[in-house]
Amino acid sequence: MLIKSLPEDERPQEKALKNGVGALSDTELIALILRTGRHNASSIALAEDVLSICDEGLFSMGTFEAEDLLKIEGIGPGKASMLMAAVELGKRIAASRKPEKYVADDPDMIADMFMEDLRYEKKEYFKSVILNTKSEVIAVDNISVGELSSTIVHPREVFSRAVRKSAYGVVFVHNHPSGDPTPSQEDIQTTNRLVESGNILGIKVLDHVIIGDGRYESMRSLNIIR
Repeated sequence: MLIKSLPEDERPQEKALKNGVGALSDTELIALILRTGRHNASSIALAEDVLSICDEGLFSMGTFEAEDLLKIEGIGPGKASMLMAAVELGKRIAASRKPEKYVADDPDMIADMFMEDLRYEKKEYFKSVILNTKSEVIAVDNISVGELSSTIVHPREVFSRAVRKSAYGVVFVHNHPSGDPTPSQEDIQTTNRLVESGNILGIKVLDHVIIGDGRYESMRSLNIIR
């Protein structure tokens, strides 16, 4: 049976998009990787042929060489490479360790994170560092890129990802292309507006660090943020 003759909610791609890839069977996962079948046979039928040579279940796929897969009718070098790449990626994910989260609990650490990236930029880059309750960085959101002397920042864009991440707090970071990190009046007004917005949303604005050329200023250290 060809894939297009199946009900839409039983096709691997549609099923994965609707319910997540965890809802797919082994056969459907392999079919999704293969994408297409062979003459008069669907990718599901081809996936079943792949599983039929797995004497020890899916574990066998980890030991396959290209020649093992090329023996299956309908699998050429392209499909064999895709399957082997998927297996290799699975091995690497299994062998990898979750990276330790970067703790950003003082302005020095924040400045270290961004100094070399931002100190030479000719435009202002405004970023939001999203933190959990342990002050661990869970995401960095690139909010906007402005002209040399101004960056337009709207609370809706600033806090949207922090809300989705259930953030405890945020630290804002932006650069001054002039090299002088002294906060401008516009910086202070923008920060105060964002602090008020964060309070409404229950997300603390912990600091706003301005990056200059080899130096920085922290609005919390300057008591602009309390």
